[in-house]
Amino acid sequence: MSQSLVFWMGQFEAELPTDRLYSKNHFWAIDQGAGRFRFGFSAYAVRLLQDIYFLEFSVEPGMAIESRQEIGSIESKKAESGLYAPSGGVLEAINPEVLRDPGAINVDKYGDGWLIEVSSVDPQPLLNPQRYCEHLAEAWEVAQRTIKGQANA
Repeated sequence: MSQSLVFWMGQFEAELPTDRLYSKNHFWAIDQGAGRFRFGFSAYAVRLLQDIYFLEFSVEPGMAIESRQEIGSIESKKAESGLYAPSGGVLEAINPEVLRDPGAINVDKYGDGWLIEVSSVDPQPLLNPQRYCEHLAEAWEVAQRTIKGQANA
């Protein structure tokens, strides 16, 4: 892994390797060559979700997917949510290891905890690490206001 940027989430850091791109819905993307990208959750997403323990996909390899299309669901200590594609393209692979043990996402988010591989990706909507940090700063402000608003409700 290359150098990293760090985004501070209060007292917790979210490491962002600079050898990859990022989506606004908190996936990292790394070019695997031949027009194929591997995607996984950024440290920011993993920190917010905390202890991911269930992952299910509603799509299969070979299917065309669109950016932001619901492709499955995820459950963690903090949330249950739909899982949305970080980019459009053709789904080439789903990591069988995270299906067997989603805990790999918590332990090695930038390595063995990858989620999917997609080909024919348009990298245009993906952000470089610096721009992703800027996006996180904006998102963190909103998250903090939401959390504080809920605490004051």
